[in-house]
Amino acid sequence: MPGMNTTTTLSPATADAEVCEIDLGIGGMTCASCVGRVERALRKQPGVIDASVNLATETARVTAAAGDPALTARLRRAVRDAGYEPRAVETDDDPDRERVLGVPRNAWPVLIAALLSAPLVGPMVGDLLGKHWMLPALWQFVLATPVQFVLGARFYRAGWHALKAGSGNMELLVAIGTTAGWALSTWLWWRADAGEMVHLYYEGSAVVITLVLLGKWLEARAKRQTTEAIRALQALRPERARLLPDGVRRTEMVEVPVEELLPGDRIQVLPGERFAADGEVVDGHTQADESMLTGEAMPVPKAPGSGVTGGSLNGEGLVVVEVRASGAQSVLAQIIALVQDAQAGKAPVQRLVDRVAAVFVPVVLAIGVVTLLAWLALGAPLEDALQHAVAVLVIACPCALGLATPAAIMAGTGVAARHGILIRDAEALEIAHRVQAVAFDKTGTLTEGRPRLLFLAGEPGSDEAALLVQAAALQAGSEHPLARAVLQAARERGLAWPEARELQAVTGRGVQGTVDGALLLLGSLRWMEALGVGMTALQPAVQRALAQGASVSVLARRDAPDRLTALAVLAFGDEPKPGAREALARLRERGLRLALVSGDNRAAAEAMAERLGLRPEEVMAEVLPADKAAAIRSLQQGGRVVAMVGDGVNDAPALAAADVGLAMGHSEGASADVALHAAGITLMRGEPQLVAAAFDISRRTVRKIRQNLFWAFAYNVAGIPLAALGFLNPVVAGAAMALSSVSVVSNALLLKRWRP
Repeated sequence: MPGMNTTTTLSPATADAEVCEIDLGIGGMTCASCVGRVERALRKQPGVIDASVNLATETARVTAAAGDPALTARLRRAVRDAGYEPRAVETDDDPDRERVLGVPRNAWPVLIAALLSAPLVGPMVGDLLGKHWMLPALWQFVLATPVQFVLGARFYRAGWHALKAGSGNMELLVAIGTTAGWALSTWLWWRADAGEMVHLYYEGSAVVITLVLLGKWLEARAKRQTTEAIRALQALRPERARLLPDGVRRTEMVEVPVEELLPGDRIQVLPGERFAADGEVVDGHTQADESMLTGEAMPVPKAPGSGVTGGSLNGEGLVVVEVRASGAQSVLAQIIALVQDAQAGKAPVQRLVDRVAAVFVPVVLAIGVVTLLAWLALGAPLEDALQHAVAVLVIACPCALGLATPAAIMAGTGVAARHGILIRDAEALEIAHRVQAVAFDKTGTLTEGRPRLLFLAGEPGSDEAALLVQAAALQAGSEHPLARAVLQAARERGLAWPEARELQAVTGRGVQGTVDGALLLLGSLRWMEALGVGMTALQPAVQRALAQGASVSVLARRDAPDRLTALAVLAFGDEPKPGAREALARLRERGLRLALVSGDNRAAAEAMAERLGLRPEEVMAEVLPADKAAAIRSLQQGGRVVAMVGDGVNDAPALAAADVGLAMGHSEGASADVALHAAGITLMRGEPQLVAAAFDISRRTVRKIRQNLFWAFAYNVAGIPLAALGFLNPVVAGAAMALSSVSVVSNALLLKRWRP
């Protein structure tokens, strides 16, 4: 049995209640009925709160009370007793890689069944050409029996377990139907007179089994493509890292597995290598390809102090990185876990499918029996009546029904992850396309989140460049956001500033110091008013800044102990993100109601809203972080479906209160905790355009789910009556049943072509 491991995690949302989540891999499931049976078996175990089984990923997620060391073993036993095989959750094994005589190992049963069935089908082809190639009954028996009882043994095993559990599944339908055809043929051959040519039905049973095996093999190949996103992310993990000496324990560089890296370690990363862990560049300059994380193809410059993400690709520079997080704490590991959670979850529509599947097989068995009895009552020969009943059983297999929803969700979440949209759960994916209103946090979501110097205004005739140099000299040693904005403005104009002397910070007010012999002060408008600085000449500039919702600082000079002169007004404000206005316009074109939720005063919020193309009535200003959730609930009045978009830090309550929360990462590589935001969807790039893209992939995925469910039901709704009325023979029914599963998964895979 390959790698019998499980994954156990303590759910953060329920840690206080000591509830854990256990992931199990399950082999041998083939249809929606299998899913229901495994879920029932798991839920019966003591301590289990809930169990959700995903047919496409062949996994089960069990929520249970923590503290029982034997629980995992009991869950494995329950899976085995239900007729399935517990196995590894995470495995990179690809059955197609292992080949025997150039053929994938798992394809051999299909190939052997096809080779044995081909001579049985030959007479059918010959009849079309006017030839009579009928094999002797003994040869038909010899060819069909291994297909029925050796290659088809899996159907008997699984069907028997289903019967013991008091339920039914696809294998039970196939086993009953094909056994009836084989037994009828054997009985007709046994009772025939010597030398009599009797029509046998061995080819029907053998070909049905061959087609089902082929369909399952094609379906498995298609399902592996839906998990490509996870495998691609896992492949980004480097295996080893070059650990630099620390001067105490290590005196030379050594290569170590990445699992051994600790926070504080320093590693060397060569050009073209992947960063082994999350960290900060401490030496060297380079560029990093972070497309695996953000979906953004443009390389990001990295210098000392820049953050890097494990798994991203180093450019042309050799750099030294100090490790901040590795292993399960890294951003890449959290992204993988988030995508896996989404793919393992169930969309609300799947619950309806599960209820249908629970009664589907018993109903089909009853229809099969009614079909047999009805044809016999109409005077049809036993062999014809049995043929029609077999066709009903074969075409009704609910394989496609169990794959319709999870296959689409896996494909949708996978392609979204490749483009920087991480979908935490299937419910968020299903709801997002129904959103009617979108509320945006302002700072850091629609704006850059860092102040810029909008303008500097001095008295008429003053030298603005000289005033900016004086302000920069006072701010040169400060890390305050407004100080950085002053220095950035000076650098952009190519200005150099002298060193300020006798610098003194006045907490909460500003700074003062001596620049070129002059005692200067730079601080808030309120501080200057408290000091009695005359602002008459600069009052128009102050009013202009306040009208724009800007923060105002004043540069003043102390001419005497009791006399201060205002030299300039500095206005600071945030800037809209590139493309934010267009992104909002696109959402408005879709008929969505928009809202800007901000803690700023109304003047500042409305000034920014105007630059973003929003109307004053769409602004909710002076909203404290604690009150944002209430603002979301006010938008939800009348049953409106509301999405909240925020940067995920102080917006967490609002993100959780919304029907769909979208947490936006930052452009400088998403922060390490971005995957932990209280949101159903995480946008790994700080681009408002991704909001519309998230709604779009939700709409397309839900459309695929509906298409898949339609076709899955259509096969059965149309196929069962046709088979019961005698218009389909078992071979055609088997082909249709195999085609239904493959077509459903193939339709879901069309989502891989999606682009934002």
